[in-house]
Amino acid sequence: MAKTTQHVVVVGAGINGAATALWLRRAGSEVTLIDKGAPGMGASFGNACLLASCAILPNATPGLAKKAPGYLLNPDFPLFMQWGHLPRLVPWLLKFMGYSSDTHVRRITQALTDLIGDSVEQHKALAAGTAAERWIKDTDYLFAYKDRAAFDADSYVWDMRAEMGFVPDLVEGQAIREMEPILGGDIGLLAVNKAHGYILNPASYVKALVETFTGMGGRFVQAEVRDFDLSGGDISAVLTDQGRIDCDHAVLSSGIWSKDLARKLGLTVPLEVERGYHVTYRNPSVQPNNPMMIADAKFVATPMDQGLRCAGIVEFGGLSEQKSKAPLKLLRRKVAEVFPDLKADSEEEWLGFRPTLPDSLPMLGEIGTSGVFAAFGHQHIGLTGGAKTGRLVADLITGKTPNMDLAPYHPQRFT
Repeated sequence: MAKTTQHVVVVGAGINGAATALWLRRAGSEVTLIDKGAPGMGASFGNACLLASCAILPNATPGLAKKAPGYLLNPDFPLFMQWGHLPRLVPWLLKFMGYSSDTHVRRITQALTDLIGDSVEQHKALAAGTAAERWIKDTDYLFAYKDRAAFDADSYVWDMRAEMGFVPDLVEGQAIREMEPILGGDIGLLAVNKAHGYILNPASYVKALVETFTGMGGRFVQAEVRDFDLSGGDISAVLTDQGRIDCDHAVLSSGIWSKDLARKLGLTVPLEVERGYHVTYRNPSVQPNNPMMIADAKFVATPMDQGLRCAGIVEFGGLSEQKSKAPLKLLRRKVAEVFPDLKADSEEEWLGFRPTLPDSLPMLGEIGTSGVFAAFGHQHIGLTGGAKTGRLVADLITGKTPNMDLAPYHPQRFT
């Protein structure tokens, strides 16, 4: 049971940390939000902008173990490996494959649905009455396939989504071009998911949330967290390169950087980095009317205020800031194939680090009895799940009972 909150330190000012800090401040807590960089400039900056409520399937599904080697060796498949990183990655991959059975997938899908199935409503509640509201846009979310056979090949995923209430409308033939004139002739079917949303500029959205938080009396400190004072048995301070910050509770929401900080709390987490890429086409000649996933290339194209962002491609290779050429080359080639008339004044490349756990579920809840609460590990759904994550963790700290089962996300589930 969490004790009465006096002062909470939230470590990490991405969407999860910003949402947690804001909900805590609304609940009356004194809150200090810490990040070594500016708010929203980590993984939250470079995502696909989506509030993807239907993204409820884990990354590992039945049959993946047999398919994965072929994926990695296929230069046209959007999964890459820096082979020098493979020996370190093998234990994680074995855990990851262990969650690909139908039994595990059904359990994890239910947990992801509970967390992100109402993402648009959660973000609207988070941003209500603030300057952040302007960045939220209602939309359909489209999946673009070459033909009906390609869609049917994904029947396991769509059947699972249907069980959770996400049933798409299917559009074929000339109606595709009427709905999305940007698409070339290679696309023969659209699966249209209603009642979704996206953020016009994720970095500006998070910045607006943090400005709302500080306007309510919260404090933002740009500093690097180095350790925690647990000398009394639970948290009494967060130790930074700018000095000690006393607190009654803390929240660990610093994405991939949470792994090393969790170790200082006695928790070893199998958190691996997915190197995610995007290309933003500035002042594009054509734009989609709705965000869309290009199914075979596994990238999302989103019309945002900075242009057309095409985000996707997964690479395993650690935390090097050096961009790999092959993922970006494939992404650009696939974009050109799907959007043949696209031209832009300029293109902006980005590489970021997605924090991924073997079961595709984040960690939410208290780490032991430390008084430090986890809010990290959201793989591809960080923006989508950020608003609800913040609300759930704030409820735990302020003594409210969350209205959903948090056991699937427990920080100690791998120990």
